[in-house]
Amino acid sequence: MSTIIAARFEDQDHGEKVVAALRDAGFSPEGISLFYVNPHGQHDIYPIGGDENTSPGARESGKGALAGGGVGAVVGAAAGLAATPVAGPLGVAIGAGIGAYTGSLAGAMGKTDQDSGVDEAESRGELDEKEVEQHKAIERQAGTYVAVRTGDTESRTQRAVELFRVHGGVDIEHAEGELRDGHWTTFDPRSVVNLV
Repeated sequence: MSTIIAARFEDQDHGEKVVAALRDAGFSPEGISLFYVNPHGQHDIYPIGGDENTSPGARESGKGALAGGGVGAVVGAAAGLAATPVAGPLGVAIGAGIGAYTGSLAGAMGKTDQDSGVDEAESRGELDEKEVEQHKAIERQAGTYVAVRTGDTESRTQRAVELFRVHGGVDIEHAEGELRDGHWTTFDPRSVVNLV
């Protein structure tokens, strides 16, 4: 594992300029990587897409479907019972089935459209503005990134940080990992950012 310094840049042109500056400063081209990080949730890590095994917005949908299905079945059975003179005894079962289906769909949909935990806590006033900004700072933002392997020398690490700052790099981070042949092989876009 080596020390890696990375930063986000405005666009690819800015990224290419800092790559040239790093090479001019003596950093090995094999130890420099220019890449793009997709927005959170769109990294296609799982075979079905996305960053997580379950959709964050759908975590509570099962509970909503269960509650809605129960309420819908009762309401549907009551409607079917009222329609027994017209539909016969089968009306109760049909009404309960239609009610359960409709209720479970409504319950699941009602629970699906929820914000993330941080957004929910912020909207309830449980987090102040500083805490929200801290959360956003440790979540890697989408954009063009340049990473450079600096080894274990403090002077090379500081030189990389200086070059990133001069060329407009933001969210400059420190990481440990493997950067070989121009590829940061151990990079995980979901990992917590360790800002410099």
